[in-house]
Amino acid sequence: MRQGQGRVTPEPRRAPLPSVADSHDDARSGAALRAAVAPFIAMEVLSQAVAIEAKGGSVVHMELGEPGAPAPRPAREAAKRAIDKGRIGYTPALGIPSLRERIARHYRDTHGLSIDSQRIAVTTGSSAGFILAFLACFDAGDRVAIASPGYPAYRNILEALGVEPVIVETGPADRWAITPEAVRAAHEKRKLKGVLAMSPANPTGVMMSADAIASLSRACDQLGLWFISDEIYHGLTYEAPASTALAAATEAIVVNSFSKYFCMTGWRIGWLVLPPRLLRAVERLAQNLFISPPYISQIAAEAAFEGTDELEEVRAGYAQSRALLLEALPRLGLCDLLPVDGAFYVYGDITRLSNDSVEFCRRALVEAGVALTPGVDFDRSRGSRHIRLSFAGSPQSVREGVERLATWLKRRA
Repeated sequence: MRQGQGRVTPEPRRAPLPSVADSHDDARSGAALRAAVAPFIAMEVLSQAVAIEAKGGSVVHMELGEPGAPAPRPAREAAKRAIDKGRIGYTPALGIPSLRERIARHYRDTHGLSIDSQRIAVTTGSSAGFILAFLACFDAGDRVAIASPGYPAYRNILEALGVEPVIVETGPADRWAITPEAVRAAHEKRKLKGVLAMSPANPTGVMMSADAIASLSRACDQLGLWFISDEIYHGLTYEAPASTALAAATEAIVVNSFSKYFCMTGWRIGWLVLPPRLLRAVERLAQNLFISPPYISQIAAEAAFEGTDELEEVRAGYAQSRALLLEALPRLGLCDLLPVDGAFYVYGDITRLSNDSVEFCRRALVEAGVALTPGVDFDRSRGSRHIRLSFAGSPQSVREGVERLATWLKRRA
């Protein structure tokens, strides 16, 4: 049942989720209860798409948020030089000092902020960053507010750690973002321990203003809640730059990554900016869980900052694809597209075409050769009416995807 915008939606733990892959019985397999999280459907769509390609089929990939461009040349060349030197070993658990210093300089150059490099923890991708932040801040049974629609791994990681995700439904009235009012309402109903927000957001592409981030941060401070800001799509905006939570909240925990703007998904390298009081806890956790981030990836990441010209060309390609999709999709029947302020996703309503996003995406893959992600990956209560299209690939591949969808939908009409 659809709930009011900004209201909290009760959600049973490990609720069944429609999947494009065969389900499996965790109880029968003997797996621990914490493993019984919902699948990440975008990855399951990828698996099916790869299976089709393995049999000689052709697929346009619009399911994953993975840049089609390679890491910038300075990053690749730095990695090659490091490999040629020979030994590849461990590093300090929080990362190579020079990379931490370079990330701190990035905040000074981009946001005019002076961030002590000691507050920066280099991580094995943003995924490890979330695990470290969640473990440092939350105990089993704690409750953390997250937005719906939103990135599904937040919910799944929290559940695997025994932390309860509190789903806050967003909509046009709140510009698809968690508001201070929604946080206070959830906290009054049952105490929260933290709030997680993302800007620009996945799957919506919506970006929060600096004032909105500051207001949310103040509400968290007033209620004594941890505020975690996911900023992995910073650098990928189209009409205005993104604001960091660090500009308004010295106690905010910021998660970022080299995967998106820097085109380094497979390198698995990201970072946290932490309040000083959490540093030692995160360091101990990192030592035991990961030992250290990959040495080669750290060397490449430090050099990636010198590849801005290449990366801006890639972003210009995303802008072309964004314009194409915003013009073409309404003509294909995808209505009520959310604002695409940043990232590389379009999230749209398919009600005119189907009321089952899983089946719609299955048929698009099998019949049109276009891989899309159903909205149920991001929104369990309303996602059957939505799909996400990624334009992270080349403009040529995005155009091909639109043409295939247009031909397929015309045949279906």
